[in-house]
Amino acid sequence: MSDKPWYESYFGEDYFEIYRGFLPLERTVAQVEGIISLLGLAAGARILDLACGHGRHAIPLSRRLYDVTGYDLSAVFLERARAEASAQGAPVRWIQGDMRELPFDAEFDAVINIFTSFGYFADPEDDVRTLHGVRRALRPGGMFLLETMHRDGLLGRFQQRWFDRTANGSIVLHEVRWDLARDVLDDHVTLLRPDGSQTAYRTSLHLRSLAGFLALMREAGLVPEAWYGGLDGSPLDLSSRRLVLISRRGE
Repeated sequence: MSDKPWYESYFGEDYFEIYRGFLPLERTVAQVEGIISLLGLAAGARILDLACGHGRHAIPLSRRLYDVTGYDLSAVFLERARAEASAQGAPVRWIQGDMRELPFDAEFDAVINIFTSFGYFADPEDDVRTLHGVRRALRPGGMFLLETMHRDGLLGRFQQRWFDRTANGSIVLHEVRWDLARDVLDDHVTLLRPDGSQTAYRTSLHLRSLAGFLALMREAGLVPEAWYGGLDGSPLDLSSRRLVLISRRGE
């Protein structure tokens, strides 16, 4: 068993097969529109896409004439992002790095973190450290948009075991444990391919309620301003699957 953190191996080539069905183009287009609308972004605004992955949001935002920087730990994802950005003529600046060590100082009008890309670290203090870096990266008055799983909306839908089928005919088996003492969701993911081969992964996500996120933002010097049940601006309630929280850089 590798001693590396799970996120250093999970976000590779197999990820695209596992999640392709969750990422249709129409969804991405709608999410980008939601980001622009909720943040009220002016043309030319400087945006940091934190944990940008393969550029699913950074590239279309760049094509909408925003000045976009994509920041991610995964070399595999960034290689794909660079190739796709080049093909689409999107001048995104790509940087590989750890989100706990953001090298920016008052550079951005907005920072976005989309698709449950926060809460991965074993030590919750690393989340606070990340948010301090987000605050530093923002210009005065800059906004941070976090889009993630809604913990309280999961309560009535939680399943310990479930599976999906991919377009390639593979089966993706999820065996999930919710550690209530730590509020951590551990997902053991097995990709079972048609040829009989399989690969196992594990993910671990620190869950937080809205109240927990509000406290975390304030601790890091970010001022929560609004929250929603999705990037479409829908109200947040116990039926919401997603949580969107918008915070402003504090003085």
